[in-house]
Amino acid sequence: MKKQILVGLCLLAAQLTFAQESITLFNGENLDGWVNHGEEKWFVEDGELICESGPKAEYGYLSTEKFYKDFELTLEFKQEADGNSGVFIRSTFEGTKVTGWQVEVAPPGKDTGGIYESYGRGWLIKPGPEKDKALKMGEWNTMKIRVEGSEVTSWLNGVEMVHLKDEKIGKGEGAIALQIHDGGGIRVKWRNIQLVSLDVQ
Repeated sequence: MKKQILVGLCLLAAQLTFAQESITLFNGENLDGWVNHGEEKWFVEDGELICESGPKAEYGYLSTEKFYKDFELTLEFKQEADGNSGVFIRSTFEGTKVTGWQVEVAPPGKDTGGIYESYGRGWLIKPGPEKDKALKMGEWNTMKIRVEGSEVTSWLNGVEMVHLKDEKIGKGEGAIALQIHDGGGIRVKWRNIQLVSLDVQ
């Protein structure tokens, strides 16, 4: 009996490990699997996803077609010109009005890695000023975001930026999205956008 239980536990562990395989959200060739919200520019060049301010210089978003609840997301970004952008989690859209939460991507001194609630409570948490040095402006940066239940943690180049537990986020449902800020003059590159689902299969 004990042997049967042990075998069952091993099989369950194997299933959970299998369920945590990495999913590639950006294929490096086109925007299949993504939805453009707004009139800002999103395009693929040399295997990289690029966002640029359009003529109207308004907010723009590129969201996944699918919704993701609990996950660990890793991606790389490179800020060229102004780098004011962000990564949204559990978010929904009406035109360019977003309901959800942003993990900030911004120029130095502008709280990259912090968590902001759009059209709601505003800043929920900012990283300490000493962590700003983790950002490499004009170079490739690696961001990791873990969202599980009501908890969100962000890392930048291996440095934990913030950890937040928030009941409202815990109830959220929606897509992952990349943002381009309004104001014009913005250009940000993205690549290696990978997701591991933490949802129990």
